[in-house]
Amino acid sequence: MNEHFFIYNNQFFHQGETVTTIDNRGLRYGDGLFETMRMHEGKIMNEDFHFERLFHGMKILEFDIPENLSQLFFVHAIKDLLLMNSIEKNARIRLMVFRNDGNIFDTENNFPNYIIEASALPQKIELNENGLVTDIFPAAKKSCDIYSNLKSNNYLLPVMAARYAKKNKLDDVILLNAFGRICESAIANIFLIKNNKIYTPPLSEGCVAGTLRRWMLEKFFLKRYEVVEKKLSMDSLLNADEFFLTNSIQLVRWVKKFKERVYENERVKEIFQIVIETK
Repeated sequence: MNEHFFIYNNQFFHQGETVTTIDNRGLRYGDGLFETMRMHEGKIMNEDFHFERLFHGMKILEFDIPENLSQLFFVHAIKDLLLMNSIEKNARIRLMVFRNDGNIFDTENNFPNYIIEASALPQKIELNENGLVTDIFPAAKKSCDIYSNLKSNNYLLPVMAARYAKKNKLDDVILLNAFGRICESAIANIFLIKNNKIYTPPLSEGCVAGTLRRWMLEKFFLKRYEVVEKKLSMDSLLNADEFFLTNSIQLVRWVKKFKERVYENERVKEIFQIVIETK
């Protein structure tokens, strides 16, 4: 079996090695951020969007960012890790940054420690043939504040939502925000199609600032459709023509069922194909 490595603060470690202490603030309080990126054919998809979000999040969380800790620095480290792990062109990459040891009021420093992990992915990207079955997560709602759009290491709500989905034989669940409106799924941003428009909740509704979501809004082009940010109610979802989810690893996933509403996927297939061809 080939050895598998990860990077911690510019050093390679064998998978399973311990690199932090029980006093680490990332472990104790979720004090940090992460990015999950897909490398396809040797290129990180939406690379600039990922690192813009990461560095924006580090500023909001008041990390002291060294000058050498740049997008280029991380991309070189990722490529070194792929080479070390004998992964060629297609990979799932997880980059996590977190503060060092300390209690809730005090910390050793505000340096962004980081861990980079990588695992191989198949070359071919496909739309899910079996549509997802979804419902509402009833136990909690997501806040709408300065931290809501971040990919925070404090991931309790999505974790519990995913557990609820698994226990109830669902593929994913929909999170509502504090106002009772549609926010996102446990692991993805939400898009619905009505007539010839595609709708997604604005960031002010509390959803994570997804990189593919941003690409859909800024760079997606398909003559038939317009992508619009709009506050979405439960009725908006139930009355949609089609429904899909997006994230950086699975890209586009067709939702077949939400509650008792069943959706087709004719236009989702078309949108998926445009995303793949453009990426």
